[in-house]
Amino acid sequence: MEDLRDEPLLPAPRGPVSSAVQAHLRGTGPLPSEQDVDAAPVYGDDLQLALYLCYELHYRGFAGVAPGLEWDPELLRTRAALERRFLGALRADARRHDTVDDALAGILVEPVDGTGVSHFLRDKGELWHLREYAALRSLYHLKEADPHAWVLPRLRGRAKAAMAAVEFDEYGGGRADRVHARLFADLMTDLGLDTTYGRYLDAARAELLVVVNLMSLFGLHRSLRGALVGHFATVEITSSPGSRRLAEAMRRTGAGPAAEHFYDEHVEADAVHEQVVRHEVIGGLLEDEPYLAQDIAFGVDATVFTEDLLGDALLADWRAGRSALREPLDQVDQDSTHTS
Repeated sequence: MEDLRDEPLLPAPRGPVSSAVQAHLRGTGPLPSEQDVDAAPVYGDDLQLALYLCYELHYRGFAGVAPGLEWDPELLRTRAALERRFLGALRADARRHDTVDDALAGILVEPVDGTGVSHFLRDKGELWHLREYAALRSLYHLKEADPHAWVLPRLRGRAKAAMAAVEFDEYGGGRADRVHARLFADLMTDLGLDTTYGRYLDAARAELLVVVNLMSLFGLHRSLRGALVGHFATVEITSSPGSRRLAEAMRRTGAGPAAEHFYDEHVEADAVHEQVVRHEVIGGLLEDEPYLAQDIAFGVDATVFTEDLLGDALLADWRAGRSALREPLDQVDQDSTHTS
C-alpha cells in the first residue's frame, strides 16, 4: 500500500557509527567517535548507512528529525570524516583512466557474452528476482535525477544547457505523470511492492547504499562536479542496453505493463541522452574547464566499480538460490502495514 507521509521513517542502525548518527538525529546521544569511524569497513553496512542518513537530510529527511539538522555543524564534521574514508577508498580501488576517452571506451561497447545483473534477469530471472531488484533500486530510482540536478549551478554554457535539457526529460518534460521516479513507482505497483519513499531501506544491502551514496557524494560537492558528470554519463551510456534486457525480463515473467513501460521508456530516452551527455555536457565542460578531465574519468571509473560491487553481490546470492536482501520482502511489507 502507498503511504502518503512526506518523510520516511528512520531505519534500524547497523553498528556503532550508524547508531550514534541516528541517536544524534533523535537528540538522544553523541555522534560517533573518530575511532569508530576509522574502524568501520568502508563499504560495509555501518559506515554506508551512517553516510546515507547524513545525505538523506538533503533530500526528504526523516520523520521526527528536525529539518535544521541538515546543516548542523557537528553532523557535517562527522559526514566529512565518513566522506574522507569513502572517497579515499574509491580513489584507491576504482580503476583509474588518464583520459575521458579511455574511461568511456570500456562502457561504449557491449560485451558479446555479458554476465551482469540485467543479463541474468533477462535470461534466468524469476518474478521474485525482479521484485527484489526493484525494491533495492527504489532507493535510487525514487530520487532519480535529483542528485544530478545539484550540478546545474556549477556548470555554464553548453554543458549547463545540455544538462538542463536531459534533466527536463528525467522530470517528465513538465508532466508529473511522466516523471521517471513516478514511472518507477508504477513499476513497483505492478510488482506488488510498496511505493513509499524509503520503504525498503532496512532491506537494502550495503552495496546498494554504496551506489546511492556515490551520487550524493559527487552531487553535494562543487569540487567533484567533474566526477558527477562522469557518473551521469556512465548511467546514460549503460542505461539503454541494460533497460532493453530488463524490459525483456519484465515481459517474459509477466510483470505488468507499467513494469515493461519503465524500461522501454529508458531504452528510447537514454539512447538520445547518451549522445547529448557525451558531446554536449562532457564536451562543453571540457571546453570550459579542461583541467576536469581526470575528475570526469574518475567519475566514470567509480560508477563502474560501485555498480560492479552491487552486481557481484546480487548474482552471488541469486545464483545460490537465496535472497539478496537483508530481510525478506514479505517481512518488510508486513511491517509496513503496522507502521503506516
